[in-house]
This record gives sequence, C-alpha cells and structure tokens, in this order.
Amino acid sequence: MNQLIRKTFPVPPLSCNCSIIGDKDTKQAIVVDPGGNPERILEEINALGFTISAILHTHAHFDHFLASGHIKHATGAPLCLHPQDQDLWEMLEIQCRMFSIPYVPAPPPDRWIDDGAEVRVGPYTGTVIHTPGHTPGSACFFFERQGLVLSGDTLFRGGIGRTDLWGGDGQAICRSIRERLYTLKEDTIVIPGHGPESSIGWEREHNMFVNA
Repeated sequence: MNQLIRKTFPVPPLSCNCSIIGDKDTKQAIVVDPGGNPERILEEINALGFTISAILHTHAHFDHFLASGHIKHATGAPLCLHPQDQDLWEMLEIQCRMFSIPYVPAPPPDRWIDDGAEVRVGPYTGTVIHTPGHTPGSACFFFERQGLVLSGDTLFRGGIGRTDLWGGDGQAICRSIRERLYTLKEDTIVIPGHGPESSIGWEREHNMFVNA
C-alpha cells in the first residue's frame, strides 16, 4: 500500500518549517519552503531515498527561499511560486539586506502555480489554495485525502502571519483564513510556516485573531 511520508523541520535563519513530502513506494517527493541550511535538507532527502520533482514556495519572503537555488542545482527540480509574488521574488536581495541576512542568489521560478493547480507526489494529488494577505501570492498546499494542509505564513497555531511587510493586507489574510482554510475539515492537520502544527478545528475554536 502506498504511504505518504512527511518530514518537517525548522531551518535558519528564522526557523522556517521546511517540509519534505514523498511517496514511500515511488520515492517521488516535493520540498516545501527550503528556507536555509541546504546541507541539512539534502541529507534528509538522501536519507529518505527520495527523488525531488518540485520545490514549492508558500510565498516569496527571504526566509522561505534561501536554500532554493542550492536544492534546485542539486536535484534539478523546478522552483514553483504563485505569480502574484513575482515582484517579491525579484526583490529578494533587498529583503535580505533590510534584515541583515546574507543574500543567497536564487534563479527565477520555473513554474507559476495558481489557485486550484495540482501538486503531484507519486500517486497522491494535492491542491494549491491561494490565500492572499501575508503576501499577495501566498499559497497553501492541501492534501485532502491525507487531511493535511501546509499553510505557510497565512495561519499559525493560535496566530496569523504579519501583514506589515511588502504587499501585506490584514483584511485579506483574515478573509483567506475564514473562506479558504476554515472551510476545510476540522481534523485537517495544519503545518504552518513557523512553529508547531495545529488543526483546523483547533484554530476555528481558539485562534483569537480570526473567529470562525
């Protein structure tokens, strides 16, 4: 029987949650938000015996991309991003400079992924959910049959992403959470861009920033 394997771990410089999601049988996998420490990410990929078919980004802030170029070079996998974050991607060097983070060049995205696009992991299919607010092109990756959503910096356990940076919109992020994420089944596991995992049901009941 096929089995979806997930390995999530924080990477520097801001403890972004990087996730490797792969199929046990076919060994096909994706990497989501390789924010830094490419050596650790590649070690995890190799230990799992996976072949990476895509590198997905929930958005284009610097702390979610710093290892992207290295991982692309090592695996040959395409970089994927929502098109509304193209401007942010093009100013990654400026972002790093503003936060005094060494800039690690990344090639431009190879593939634009819009709302409703499929994310394939072996025999499994996920869906892109466009959730603007933290950034214009913020996106979540939802695997319905596995009851799993990678929410990036849109939804945290008991919190939401900041909206005071480039392209942030407080009303939009709350609307995205209520209309796009809170409509998922309550037992859906939430893997945020930072911090511990949660569930949709827990957030609907306890998240003081966004009431269901």
